[in-house]
Amino acid sequence: MRTDELTVGFIGAGNMAEAIAGALIRSETCLPSNITLADVDSARVKKMADTYGTKTAEGNLQAFLAADVVFLAVKPQQANDVLSALAADPAYAVDRRKRFVSICAGIRIEKIEDALYPPLSEEKRRSLPVIRVMPNTPALVLEGMSAVSPNRHADAEDLRIARRLLESMGKVLEVEESAMDGVTALSGSGPAYLFYLAEAMGKAGERLGFPPEQAARLTLQTLKGAVALMEHSGESAEALRRKVTSPAGTTQAAVDVLDAGQVMETVVAAIEAAARRSEELSG
Repeated sequence: MRTDELTVGFIGAGNMAEAIAGALIRSETCLPSNITLADVDSARVKKMADTYGTKTAEGNLQAFLAADVVFLAVKPQQANDVLSALAADPAYAVDRRKRFVSICAGIRIEKIEDALYPPLSEEKRRSLPVIRVMPNTPALVLEGMSAVSPNRHADAEDLRIARRLLESMGKVLEVEESAMDGVTALSGSGPAYLFYLAEAMGKAGERLGFPPEQAARLTLQTLKGAVALMEHSGESAEALRRKVTSPAGTTQAAVDVLDAGQVMETVVAAIEAAARRSEELSG
């Protein structure tokens, strides 16, 4: 099936749903008229329709029934209630193959199956593959990183379609579901670590006498340039760091302070803590 022929439904129309829908439209992966959104906030759905030309569903079930691919994009704490209500509706049915794609952090595939599969026959369950996705916020500017993990009913075509849709907003990596807590810690939460560093660099710039806007500009372009260099050089982060760190030079003075404060070990420990918390939340 061509992706521009796909109908896509969103249960939830928050920021990440808008990022995905907007990317699908801007990249011409899907037609606006083939995208349907449902949300308890009717003003939010109307705004999306006015901005992108998408369709508005009367409720979650309508968005589900209308779509070849259904994105579950509600807050994780709302997922169980939303799924239970969907499956309990007398009109709930799977009339053709649908890919159910969840971007709810910490919600395991098993929980989704436990909600959606009981009313369905085994044949219909096979027609409703579930694909769990962990995106991140750079998807808002089409530079996202999404990890995907399918259930047993997803075939190669289902994954091709899911990857094609997600690639409209960045890169995609397929992983085992057991790796999702690590993905959440490393790339899902990862942008915050870079923002934290940028925040510290900006404060240092101000302390060194730069106006806030100049400190921010110096920081942003430095980070952008460093990421581009890492991406295009083919060298590891460690190798590039060593190249810019001359013995007894200014960078070495800075690295000495970072090492004395065990910053490397602290960052690793922080990401491990995020992974443990993700596991706790999804348990």
